[in-house]
Amino acid sequence: MTRRPKGARLLNRSLMHTAARLHYLEGASQLEVSRRMQVSTATVSRLLAQAREDGIVRIHVADLDEADEIGDQLCAALKLRAVRVVESDKVAALASSVGALLTDAELPAGSVVAIGWGRTIQSVIAAGLPRIPDVVVVPAMGGIHETASHFQINEFVRIAAESTQGEARFLHAPSLVSAELRSVLKQDPDTARILKYWSHVDAAILGIGDFRKAASNQDATFERSDARRVVGDVVRHYFDENGQEVRWPGQDNLMAISREQLQRIPLSIGVAVGKDKVRSILGAARSGMINALVTDTRVARVMLDHLQHRERPGEELM
Repeated sequence: MTRRPKGARLLNRSLMHTAARLHYLEGASQLEVSRRMQVSTATVSRLLAQAREDGIVRIHVADLDEADEIGDQLCAALKLRAVRVVESDKVAALASSVGALLTDAELPAGSVVAIGWGRTIQSVIAAGLPRIPDVVVVPAMGGIHETASHFQINEFVRIAAESTQGEARFLHAPSLVSAELRSVLKQDPDTARILKYWSHVDAAILGIGDFRKAASNQDATFERSDARRVVGDVVRHYFDENGQEVRWPGQDNLMAISREQLQRIPLSIGVAVGKDKVRSILGAARSGMINALVTDTRVARVMLDHLQHRERPGEELM
């Protein structure tokens, strides 16, 4: 019979577990862990080392060839232009893959790059994009009536333009307007210029929303039967798992690049991580609104398994 650790040993294991969760799962630096646990950074380093030695933390480094192989399989299965699978959902890895796709596209001066919104896009943009001089960077939609930083799409455009050494163009309008206001806005020269750019986007960086969790969905009302079908959205164009459009009453007054315009973009990169977004990613890929994908190995494996074996009736997708 296995003995349970007692006394000081149990306390030490508890500290190791806490430090490991903060550092490896929440992404806190060792300095931040030491502050939150009120111990020295040297103690945090020892706890993390001991956690690995005792098997509390098990680190798996995926083979690069394995990640590339998964990406190739997903790319073929979903009929996408490109899929980049990274070994970690850390921002640096995601941003590097997005940057590589943009670099490979060899965008000439004057190309138009559209930027979406969301936490993942915010992080990727903040991490930096490659230098693509003289591109025009535009928002893919108007603003959201939320104060959180990951909704501030014009700020993403500014940062992206600074990073690429391009030129920022802003849309000073909400994402959802009345028919009357939309008609007025279309007469505004700055707004009209953005609407024109949307018809000539050469590359886009877009988040993929999970309909069940996104705060921005509060004013999107669906019929009950439609609400059950929706799995996600790309700039508030909603779809089911098969990529079929699910319309909602406010859609005609949406200040955003259209579904058809998205489908015509030569390089439309969807960036998403987290197993809870598997259905959303599948739907986005099948909708044609993205034609390239950046995700992590855990999500990619679940997607491949789902595509290859399909779900049994009543079985939940992990």
